[in-house]
Amino acid sequence: MSAELNFSSMAHGLSLRPVRSGDEACINRIYRSARPDLLLIDGEADLIETVQRQQYQVLQMGAGQQFPNAMHFMVEKLGSAVGVVMVDFGHNEVRIIFLAMLPEARGKGYGKVVLQGLQQAARQVQCPLAAVVWHNNGQARKLYQSLGFVLEEPGAMADKLVWYPQAESIMVGATG
Repeated sequence: MSAELNFSSMAHGLSLRPVRSGDEACINRIYRSARPDLLLIDGEADLIETVQRQQYQVLQMGAGQQFPNAMHFMVEKLGSAVGVVMVDFGHNEVRIIFLAMLPEARGKGYGKVVLQGLQQAARQVQCPLAAVVWHNNGQARKLYQSLGFVLEEPGAMADKLVWYPQAESIMVGATG
């Protein structure tokens, strides 16, 4: 899959590199910041901390069980981590398992650039690109829809959005 994930020339000085063991604290911080709903738990700080940790473990274990061949990448800007993406190249689709940026890196177009790179990779392997988006994450939903993702499976708390390669032509880093 290395050819499909050659992001060396991404816009904004972004690049992807495989996750290393030393990235765990940064990934944990990104995950927690991407789940503000967990802060709404009615309980003391210790309880909230426990639930956050458990939910992060559920993500890791669930991804490992459902997507054992998933690839985990750090998104970097000029060598510094700004985000994380977990993606699986399955037989029938490319699945974005998790994509999030550090709070200070949000709103700068980095997620869009990564998504456009994943669209390019999905086009190369001739598979749709899918992601599950929480109902309360309107900003992410708007971004996915602006890139041509459509509602495929509505859910009670989240919806599966899919982009089909034949839908449109994209360029990594294109503005729009």
